[in-house]
Amino acid sequence: MAKDLIRTRHQITKFYALKSQLQGISLRIQTLKSTQSMGEAMKGVTKAMRQMNRQMNLPALQKIMQEFERQNERMEMVTEVMGDAIDDALEGDEEEEETEELVSQVLDEIGIDIDSQLIKAPATSVAAPAAPTKVAQATATSAEDPGIDDDLQARLDNLRKM
Repeated sequence: MAKDLIRTRHQITKFYALKSQLQGISLRIQTLKSTQSMGEAMKGVTKAMRQMNRQMNLPALQKIMQEFERQNERMEMVTEVMGDAIDDALEGDEEEEETEELVSQVLDEIGIDIDSQLIKAPATSVAAPAAPTKVAQATATSAEDPGIDDDLQARLDNLRKM
């Protein structure tokens, strides 16, 4: 009876080992089936791509895309012109009056009476200040000629004298 118990335990261990081996084989078969179906799917996709490449006319497609781009730009320009025309047609004196009223209301709220200040404004024209001239600014590096800095400084001094 002890021998039968030991044999039964060994049989159980062997059955567990056999079961795990069968599960491993089952997983390998499943992997092979998946790989095969993937290959068949790739074969079908390759056929479809080959057929599409034969049917596709690249120069004609490029022409279509260029024409689409031209027509799209033209439509955008027409839309912009029409929008501007509609805005100009609908814009009237009412908007100007509303704008003036709103500005007057804001000025009144902050305590500025623009009419009285315009009456007090001088009637003679004031000389406009001379337009500011732009002075080129350069940063000197050690590799540049030091005479350039002197030249720029002289030009700046002349401008300040004016």
